[in-house]
Amino acid sequence: MKWALIAGLAAALAANAARAEVTDRSAAGFEVVEKATIAASQSKVWDALMRPSRWWSSQHSWSGDAKNLTIVYADGKSQLRMAGALGPLQFTGATGHLGIALKPAGAGTDVVMSYDVGGYAKGGLAETFAAPVDKVLGEQLLRLKKYLETGKAD
Repeated sequence: MKWALIAGLAAALAANAARAEVTDRSAAGFEVVEKATIAASQSKVWDALMRPSRWWSSQHSWSGDAKNLTIVYADGKSQLRMAGALGPLQFTGATGHLGIALKPAGAGTDVVMSYDVGGYAKGGLAETFAAPVDKVLGEQLLRLKKYLETGKAD
């Protein structure tokens, strides 16, 4: 699953675990929103986002190696946008927009990751893909959090 685009843990993190939700769904698409507060400055979160191979699971990358992930748009401090169908959505008539927004939260940073998907997939996009996408993106946000708070994503 590449971010080159025309194209998360347990009790220790429970207090600040990511909050995930499929916020909208239909046969034609869905929206997934993941939220977490990370005990790191906004600039440190931003720096980590720019290096997804350090925290994104290679298991959930299309090529099998997170080093192949790339960023498409970044404003340099608080907004990151990527476009495309992640993972198995690449085999459908769907496309998506993944946005990551950062906002200071005391000594940490609030991170909101939202992925909107639309188009066609046999059986309906939301019915087939919303829950698995929600799970995978929630896992990735928790990996980012763990990486920034402990130095290791795994």
